[in-house]
Amino acid sequence: MTVAQPNAVGSPGYAAEVPCVRDSVGLARAFISQVLAVWGMDDDVTGWGKIIVTELLANAVEHTETPVSRIHIERPSNGAIRIGVSDRSHDAPHLKTADLNAESGRGLSLVAAMSSQWGYDMHSWGKDTWAVVETPVGRER
Repeated sequence: MTVAQPNAVGSPGYAAEVPCVRDSVGLARAFISQVLAVWGMDDDVTGWGKIIVTELLANAVEHTETPVSRIHIERPSNGAIRIGVSDRSHDAPHLKTADLNAESGRGLSLVAAMSSQWGYDMHSWGKDTWAVVETPVGRER
């Protein structure tokens, strides 16, 4: 995993590049946990962040042929974190209604339920899928 330094200007943030394979989900979760610990976030916020990055990276692994994904986390304000996963696909993510017996297809629904907003930004090189989690004031450790 290649880890970038904090942003010098703008929102504080960190980024890491991981191979776009299922085995990288654990690396992504550990990365998010480490950043949220540095920021002093409580266990609930850390849990939400780990689930969100798991689902976003799993979507990149499942639905793209990207060799490397970029995981990034920013803190646009004291009351919010923004987690994103970048890939080289130009296919827009979309919410599905999974069959009750389906073993998959609920990832973005989980992301939508756990975040105050989610979305994606298209770029010439691919897309960035992201989610914002509101962190109640005083939830820091």
